[in-house]
Amino acid sequence: MRSVRARAALGATLVVAVALVAAGLAVLLVLRANLIDQADLQAEVAAREAAGQLATGTPYEDVELDDEEDHPVQVTDEEDRVVIVSKDLRAVTGTGASGVTPVPSASAGATPSPGDDDDGDDADDDGDDDRGRPGRGEVSSDDPDFSDGTATVGRTTADFRFAAVEATTPDGVTLTVYAGAPLAAEQEAVNTVRGAMLTGLPLLLVVVAGVTWLVTRRALRPVEGIRREMAAITASEDLARRVPEPGSRDEIAALARTTNETLTVLEASVERQRRFVADASHELRSPIASLRTQLEVAEAHPELLDLPGAVADTVRLQVLAADLLLLARLDAGEKPGSATVELGALVREEVSQRTGDRIAVRVEVPEGGAFEVNGSRGQLSRVIGNLLDNAQRHADASVAVSVAADGRGVRVEVRDDGAGVPEEERERIFERFVRLDDARSRDDGGAGLGLAIARDVASRHGGTLTVHRAAEGGAAFRLWLPRPS
Repeated sequence: MRSVRARAALGATLVVAVALVAAGLAVLLVLRANLIDQADLQAEVAAREAAGQLATGTPYEDVELDDEEDHPVQVTDEEDRVVIVSKDLRAVTGTGASGVTPVPSASAGATPSPGDDDDGDDADDDGDDDRGRPGRGEVSSDDPDFSDGTATVGRTTADFRFAAVEATTPDGVTLTVYAGAPLAAEQEAVNTVRGAMLTGLPLLLVVVAGVTWLVTRRALRPVEGIRREMAAITASEDLARRVPEPGSRDEIAALARTTNETLTVLEASVERQRRFVADASHELRSPIASLRTQLEVAEAHPELLDLPGAVADTVRLQVLAADLLLLARLDAGEKPGSATVELGALVREEVSQRTGDRIAVRVEVPEGGAFEVNGSRGQLSRVIGNLLDNAQRHADASVAVSVAADGRGVRVEVRDDGAGVPEEERERIFERFVRLDDARSRDDGGAGLGLAIARDVASRHGGTLTVHRAAEGGAAFRLWLPRPS
């Protein structure tokens, strides 16, 4: 039962079984009710036919009882004495009396007793009406009472549905006519339908389970292909492979496409990480080798120690290590924080600490402006510092930084009057360890991580960092960050 196919087949089979059982019970109940209604109608017709004869004064012995074998009749008087029974009726249950032998009684159509007059008849009629009985010579118009019972006609005993109809003879004697209708047909029909259901239900459930199994197996076949390919990718560690995408447009095809998209992103991430490690190793190798060489020379010839060079290499290593650690935290998904940062004040503070810059930085921040954003003060300060370092490295004589409102955010722009950035290189410079040729020719060209860090931090804060041509002729780096919502 660990298989999805098995669980789907079992679930579908159980649902169909419950539905079929419920529907079968409903069919049997409706069928039985309809057949009983038919039996009631037959019994009522037979009872009213006999009652009608008695109401017209037909003597008991002359009452015609048609089809006595299928519709046995028993008639009782007001004292529940049996006065008429069908021919060959040997036993009966479910009626007003269990006797099947008529007792001597005044026959219908007999001469009324002396002293009975019309007035008395009228009084009797009124009394009968008061008791809910039919008047003289009438058959009750009320719905008959029905009951289940048995009757033995000849040597055959069967179940019957009896209808009880009252009738009053012209002599004022109220009789109750019990006429039965056989239930054998009802029982046979119900048993036949029940047997057919009990025979067909297992077969139908087997068919449902088999079809569900096959359909589910066919539907899940692409999933097995995806699983095997993912297992192969995991074993081979080859992220260039992709799982097969079925031609259908269902959820499984969407799963395959999403899986391939995930593999593409993962491949790019791993490739970027490998390239990052390789570039970091290359960048670290030079200052470490230089520092080691200086220390080995100083060990052999202390008078030749280049102390400023050793300090410069150490500082370069320190900056590079800090950049690598920050990139590692950004790649790990470190949240930028939600502190409120006033960018105007942050820019002024960052510029005031740069006393050793080659070119003085001109600050353009409107007085009294509110330029608040949410984020990490340290990371945003690092972005502004990296942009200013880049401008100092490429500027000829002018570096400026401005802060202004821009739509629903705040824009910080750092400009210089250097050579600028060629349009075809304006995205490439934000890649890690990328330095243009003129930057590589400088001693303080850096490792090519400053702009990559700046863009990653801007992206983590929900903003953007782009480069354009400045009015001074050089590069203009625009940092845009959203205001707090």
